Amino acid sequence: MSKQTKPESRLERLCAERGLRMTGQRRIIAQVLSEANDHPNVEEVYRRVAKRDPHISLSTVYRTVRLLEDEGIVERHDFGDGRARYEPGDHDHHDHLIDVTTGDVIEFTNEEIERLQERVAAELGFQLISHRLELFGMPLHPEKKQSGK
Repeated sequence: MSKQTKPESRLERLCAERGLRMTGQRRIIAQVLSEANDHPNVEEVYRRVAKRDPHISLSTVYRTVRLLEDEGIVERHDFGDGRARYEPGDHDHHDHLIDVTTGDVIEFTNEEIERLQERVAAELGFQLISHRLELFGMPLHPEKKQSGK
């Protein structure tokens, strides 16, 4: 195979920093996860990978995603749909709002929520070092949301 023409993805860089051997298959999987604007499950990652290289098996995608998760390169989320979903682990802090009608995941930040969580932890005698907030909801006006997409 000729020299790689795509620039190295951020997940590829994280893999290299952690000393992971980057096979061609792992490189493609890392690129797909780096490029994802959503929170794909492994089957969706596999569909995207297969468009680039149909020789990569579903089991290879599962093993690679598990390895990336174990290394802290990707984060695993359970948004209540029965499937683990993933996003790169090197992102800025954000929380998630999950549309239970469509499964869409909306990333957001809210300084008021951040301050409240710090205050609650302090009132209970703790210093907050990490947190994960996932809100589950339904659109107030589903007809507007559908027409606005």
